[in-house]
Amino acid sequence: MSPTLEPIHRLAQGVRTHGLALLAGMPDPHDELMSLVWGPRFDREHALELLARQPEAAVHTLPVLLAAADHFDTLHAGAQGRLRRLIVRHRALCGADDCVAGTIGGMST
Repeated sequence: MSPTLEPIHRLAQGVRTHGLALLAGMPDPHDELMSLVWGPRFDREHALELLARQPEAAVHTLPVLLAAADHFDTLHAGAQGRLRRLIVRHRALCGADDCVAGTIGGMST
């Protein structure tokens, strides 16, 4: 894997592993995911609000979520933009009406 894509791949792997717990029951998981990475810093406050909805998953998801937030914050602007484009591409691939939180885990780099 190229050194350029490796940091994004690590974040996508976390979404595949823990995205279901974090985004369960959300009407548009892509919007929620995009809101976390929209700015130059990961929106930890919003992530914690999402996690508070799933307290049984918090024990396993919180450490990974905070590590992903720290990792995202270290990415250069180009890599952050690439990650956002991957989210948009995944939304288009799964279909706007057909996508549910269960499919967000299939996001690939």
